[in-house]
Amino acid sequence: METMGRHIIAELWGCNTDKLNNLAFIEQLFVKAALHAGAEIREVAFHKFAPQGVSGVVIISESHLTIHSFPEHGYASIDVYTCGDRIDPASAANYIAEALMAETSEVVEVPRGMGPVKLKEKNTAGAASS
Repeated sequence: METMGRHIIAELWGCNTDKLNNLAFIEQLFVKAALHAGAEIREVAFHKFAPQGVSGVVIISESHLTIHSFPEHGYASIDVYTCGDRIDPASAANYIAEALMAETSEVVEVPRGMGPVKLKEKNTAGAASS
């Protein structure tokens, strides 16, 4: 194994605002994204804020997937962290970006457990090419 884990941090812009503010949709999306990537789900916790926004986490055996949405800006910050090398966190992050209909995504991959942090920029183009 090259790293202890891989951590994808994604900035998603131009997302569908109704989806960003829909607690049930976001929760189902994150569960589906974890399963899509081949992860094993342990716990799920999501919260809807007033007047808008959703935050949540899917705890997986391999680590976690999280979101905080800002529907008023069409923006979501997400991260997908997986330990080991069996699960590709980019697969789950791309799945989420596509489902939220992100027009733009900025993605950074952080290798974990390797000493000094060296960021790898994954994509700054439209989400469709993520």
